[in-house]
Amino acid sequence: MSLVYVSQHPLVKHKLTLLRSVTTEHKKFRELIRELAMLLGYEATADLRLSETTVETPMATAQGYRLQEAVGLVPILRAGLGMVEGIHEMIPGAQVWHLGIYRDEKTLRPVSYYNKLPIEPTVQLCLVLDPMLATGGSATAAVQVLKEWGVSRIKFVGLIAAPEGIETLSSAHPDLPIHLAAIDDHLNGRGFIVPGLGDAGDRQFGTG
Repeated sequence: MSLVYVSQHPLVKHKLTLLRSVTTEHKKFRELIRELAMLLGYEATADLRLSETTVETPMATAQGYRLQEAVGLVPILRAGLGMVEGIHEMIPGAQVWHLGIYRDEKTLRPVSYYNKLPIEPTVQLCLVLDPMLATGGSATAAVQVLKEWGVSRIKFVGLIAAPEGIETLSSAHPDLPIHLAAIDDHLNGRGFIVPGLGDAGDRQFGTG
């Protein structure tokens, strides 16, 4: 688990507690997802490559830096959609590509149904976004798609993970950094994280 990073930021811990609560309504839930994604995205992009530049201030010329890498945000539909806005606010030039992968409720295996990636990579770093890393099947499939696409660097950014999901994802992709807000206890028989927060998609969009 050397590439698993669990945030220790007080704001992350505070906002995650609010997110978990059964009394948190849909609107507030979406706001918290956005805020947590921003905080975790900040940590996950700490190693972005920079190039030196200069800029004119009202007083003089100043030395500065610009992002050297193009970043792609890849939310796993549909729950991952709520994480895009927060990171996009910080990196407005980031490209957003959607992957549709759902978990079969009977087999708990990932099923791919949507992929609109360009023929060749247009970014150097992709952040795979999914609030819940439960069985790990969907995330593992998404990372494999991106590797086959040819992107040079990939990271997973999620909110809550089960140990089973981390094991599945890390075993399939041992080179993948995983950024999380928390690691919970276990999966139940239906493949939900315990204690978790329920179904992140349903709680965002008022369904279920």
